[in-house]
Amino acid sequence: MTKIKIFVFNPFQENTFLLYDETNECVIIDAGCNDENEFKQVDDFIKENNLQLKYVINTHCHIDHIMGNAYLVNKYNVPSVANKEDMPLLERSNDMAIAFGFNVQEPPKPQRFVEENEEIRFGNTVLKVKHVPGHSPGSIALYNEKNKFVIVGDVLFSGGIGRTDLPGGDYDTLISSINQKLFTLDGEVIVYPGHGESTTIEREKTTNPFFN
Repeated sequence: MTKIKIFVFNPFQENTFLLYDETNECVIIDAGCNDENEFKQVDDFIKENNLQLKYVINTHCHIDHIMGNAYLVNKYNVPSVANKEDMPLLERSNDMAIAFGFNVQEPPKPQRFVEENEEIRFGNTVLKVKHVPGHSPGSIALYNEKNKFVIVGDVLFSGGIGRTDLPGGDYDTLISSINQKLFTLDGEVIVYPGHGESTTIEREKTTNPFFN
């Protein structure tokens, strides 16, 4: 069974996810850690649970989700993974950091680009990639069918949707992505967003004000 550890990092209160299973292999999704205390939280959890990090994955490449990429890729000598449509955001990460008053180590270029319907595998866990543009051009959701959860970045929130006023954002595209790629999943699927609390597909289909 895949377990999920959630860290809340940086001033944006961003959710960083560490997924692991009975094989002790793990991945980190949206590494928002950006100071010694936050790095230590991740390192301690990996060490205490005897985990082996396989990938650092980004649902998208806005600054609050990529702050820890360089630290983790370099420390654990693992590849980073993203969708190529978000490369312009990654390449402008230093400008974004300066604009928000952050000092962020430049993230490495992803060693693997993933697209719609590709699978990311670690241990006994399979994450299916869903390309869900709108919040950013390369936003992806990571769906685990066996354990019925999906990690969606900043595409969908409990009672809300992602911003579309940032570079590369588009409201109509975002709504279409959610309807076609997320709301077609089973209602009991748990949704883990990039900020805030988890929800379910059914709850958002029936109560989210952007769809009702």
